[in-house]
Amino acid sequence: MLKSSALLTALTLAGLLTSAHAADTELNLYTARHYQTDEALYENFTKTTGIRINRIEGKEDELLERISNEAANSPADVFITVDAARLAKADELGIFAPLDSKLIEERIAPNLRTDTWAAFSVRARVIVYNKLDVKPDQVRNYEDLAKPALKGLVCTRSGSHPYNLSLGAAMIQHNGTENTEKWARGIVANFARQPKGGDTDQIRAVGAGECGVAIANSYYVARLINSSKPDDRKTMEAVGVIWPNQQSWGTHINVSGGGMLKHAPHKEAARKFLEYLASDQAQAYFANGNNEWPVVNSVKVNNPALESLGSFKMDSLPVGELAKTTAEAQKIYDRAGYR
Repeated sequence: MLKSSALLTALTLAGLLTSAHAADTELNLYTARHYQTDEALYENFTKTTGIRINRIEGKEDELLERISNEAANSPADVFITVDAARLAKADELGIFAPLDSKLIEERIAPNLRTDTWAAFSVRARVIVYNKLDVKPDQVRNYEDLAKPALKGLVCTRSGSHPYNLSLGAAMIQHNGTENTEKWARGIVANFARQPKGGDTDQIRAVGAGECGVAIANSYYVARLINSSKPDDRKTMEAVGVIWPNQQSWGTHINVSGGGMLKHAPHKEAARKFLEYLASDQAQAYFANGNNEWPVVNSVKVNNPALESLGSFKMDSLPVGELAKTTAEAQKIYDRAGYR
């Protein structure tokens, strides 16, 4: 019996050691980022740390439902996605562990992180305009898009898309509910056509003269600037880009970010991965490889498209606060007919 007990103890210890070793060499990542260029990001992490990444990609809602259903049995260590409202939604579900990292606290500004998740790259909601139809001074601010002078000229994607809901949420916090609703009604009154398509479609429509002005994510603007396709180059020759609200609260930003899951089986690997995303190497990759601004200010950008857009004043509103008024933004858009 003693020999059997000793053998059982030895096998148990061996199993624990194996599990601990696995925790240091493996990471299970659930991601809603669908960029082929992210492959290099993951490969560099594995090369640097020796930790292998097992990746599951999907849409945000599908992944969040999966994590919730798996509960304590979930193999997921880290969840990352695009858009602060989506990250806040994940946080409301209680899936994240506390973000306990001095390195992340030191490198990422407080307005770009919460207690449970952090932003690792930034996109900006810019205004694009047709150089022949609209003058730059007509569209210096988001508020200008609702002015009668732009009647029949404004194009956007759906008001229910998270990008536009986050902008509406920020407008509420800066300008108040009443003014935001007036703005939304003005936008609808100025539509050149009903909202449709994605941000790239809006930019192309402006370049083609179908619209005079549109709101778009800077990521898509930079991607078209960097494109070698003749049609894309022709589009961007016809389009001007404005950093909105530079004399007031700054250009609205959105983020790509993530956090460690509270039931993560490989917590040390998860912490290392999140800290890697805040490293100079990864931050430069976000900018130079995927047309996103780094969240670490000291990182040098070497991307011709981003450099051509110039520097800008960002909205300093904490990204974690946007979720507080996102639902109200949706109600305002619904009342205004912005769908």
